[in-house]
Amino acid sequence: MEAAIWNLRECSVRLRRCDLAGRGSAAPAERGVLAEPREPVIPAPPRDVKPSTSVAKQDIHGCKLLLCIWWDQRGVIYYELLKSNDTITGDRYRLQLIRLSRALKEKRSEYRKRHDKVILLHDNVRPHVAKPVKTYLGTLKWDVLPHPPYSPDIKPSDYHLFRSMAHGLTDQKFTSYEDFQNSVDMWISSKDKEFFQRGIRLLSERWQKVVESYGKYFE
Repeated sequence: MEAAIWNLRECSVRLRRCDLAGRGSAAPAERGVLAEPREPVIPAPPRDVKPSTSVAKQDIHGCKLLLCIWWDQRGVIYYELLKSNDTITGDRYRLQLIRLSRALKEKRSEYRKRHDKVILLHDNVRPHVAKPVKTYLGTLKWDVLPHPPYSPDIKPSDYHLFRSMAHGLTDQKFTSYEDFQNSVDMWISSKDKEFFQRGIRLLSERWQKVVESYGKYFE
């Protein structure tokens, strides 16, 4: 999973991703991040030592949160906002896919009615290719699109969703987990169906550019 990182005055936001799609669409999960500044902790000096007058430098990056989000051409299906001490493992990613499958049945019931398959687009980082994940995806019978490593230019979440989210949240300041989560919810609700359709439909055009450029990167 590649990451796009940018720092704000009082927080740093980092977006990472993985992707999902329904037939004729594609979806990304991926991950975003937030930060809350912390005051440095300075230990008390020994009694017989004169206290230092120097001031410790503040942590300008703060703690980071990880946003995992899956979407298709109709909108966001499911997301999780993980705290700084959480990590993505194969077992955790499998649990995320279980929750995603449930959300998909609730929000996209037409897939089951039309017997359409889901097309999942995610990269090949270790949690995505772990044995528990492969086994579970086999039970779902989802199609998993092949994706070359280190290719953010052909990831819908990177070239479309997170780029727009970064632009929308850059001027905002976040001081808590809930503050950032509310901003994510508001950003999602502000996007119409055409926004998500555009991001999915650009994928085939970008694939074609990869072929025409012999695999070279492009914006």
